[in-house]
Amino acid sequence: MLRYVIYTRVSTEDQGKSGLGLEAQERDIRIFLDRFSAVPYEIIGRFQDVDSGANNGRPELNKALALVRKTGAELLIAKLDRLSRKVSFIATLMDDPKVKLRVAQMPQADKFQLHIYAALAEQERTFISERTKAALRVAKERGVKLGGMRDATMKRNVAIQAKADAEAAKVMKLIAPMREAGASLSQIARTLDEMEIATSRGGKWTAMQVSRVARRTV
Repeated sequence: MLRYVIYTRVSTEDQGKSGLGLEAQERDIRIFLDRFSAVPYEIIGRFQDVDSGANNGRPELNKALALVRKTGAELLIAKLDRLSRKVSFIATLMDDPKVKLRVAQMPQADKFQLHIYAALAEQERTFISERTKAALRVAKERGVKLGGMRDATMKRNVAIQAKADAEAAKVMKLIAPMREAGASLSQIARTLDEMEIATSRGGKWTAMQVSRVARRTV
């Protein structure tokens, strides 16, 4: 029988973000078990940390990994960044012959694909960080006063904008060929939903949302 050890990670900040909170992680794990897992299977352990993705010394993760190594079960997580945001940490786990990793949102991905995805995600975060810094420098040069809560708010807004631009650019790689083939906005929205590609807020696509993504990337 196939066995899983489920691991989730949340933080106070994550709880308010679609796709990162505990409820969303549990939802994705249920979808994987219902639609993508071989059967029969057994859940032999559940572990959860409340911590930062930059911190690899998470006690519950260590317990989960110990159980995986002892039993030969697979470590099941909702998203790769719930394990860690550091490529080096993920790569080390993947090199461990006693650790089998399964990501609910990427049910068919093998170790090589997961490693590439982790590297691309880290590269994207670095780019967003640099874009945020550049935007703040431009604002300062234009005489915008930065400081205190205003500074924090602006940094947050710029970061949100940069992340939205990056997400739009990725999904546009799928939208563009369909537009060139003559598909309507509604048809594209249905296709994205059928491919189980969620919007930036984790919801379903509409023609208006497809249009907004297209305008954002122009």
